[in-house]
Amino acid sequence: MNVVLFGPPGSGKGTQAHFIVQKYRIPQISTGDMLRAAVKDKTPLGDMAKSIMDAGGLVSDDIVLRLVKERVLQSDCASGFILDGFPRTIPQADGLNALLVEIGKKIDFVISLDVDNDELVNRLSGRRTCPACGRGFHLIYDKPVREGVCDSCGTLLVQRDDDSEHTVMSRLKVYEKQTSALKVYFKDMGILHSIAGSGPIVEIQARISSILDAGGRFSDHS
Repeated sequence: MNVVLFGPPGSGKGTQAHFIVQKYRIPQISTGDMLRAAVKDKTPLGDMAKSIMDAGGLVSDDIVLRLVKERVLQSDCASGFILDGFPRTIPQADGLNALLVEIGKKIDFVISLDVDNDELVNRLSGRRTCPACGRGFHLIYDKPVREGVCDSCGTLLVQRDDDSEHTVMSRLKVYEKQTSALKVYFKDMGILHSIAGSGPIVEIQARISSILDAGGRFSDHS
């Protein structure tokens, strides 16, 4: 099965992607990871991308799609894959569909984790990190024993700049702007499955499994 997973910042997308990888034994594909690997390995596409980035430009959709094509043709993708963070635009979605048709594949499921913005703000703005040992805490869900102090090493906890309430709201607006048209696009294809991303992790996993195990017969699992 070939899956695209959507989820706003704080939705638990990473956790659910890992669950899909483990349960269904398919690799997770991140275009960012692929791009960094190609640059590091100095592949022809990596060298091309590096020259563009070194000049301050943005890597074109064509290069990213060629990287995706190379990746999904590898043997570990024979039984499927999960795409994380791609596509982000309608042209990318068109390009992805075209390349998959070319190699005899298709996207089977697009799963969107839907979480109320207020809950997302609480999840993200409540995070605190230890700058010394890297341990994470949360003001609501995983409080340190002593307020504001790391349980492991006693260092004062900090809030990352991108976890401030203002920044979180901005990130959510960008996400919604990026994905709103894509959700319509994939809904029109009949492969979008929106599920509630709130509640216990095991319940969310059960909602995802019900879609993948049933072959996607139902498009609304919220």
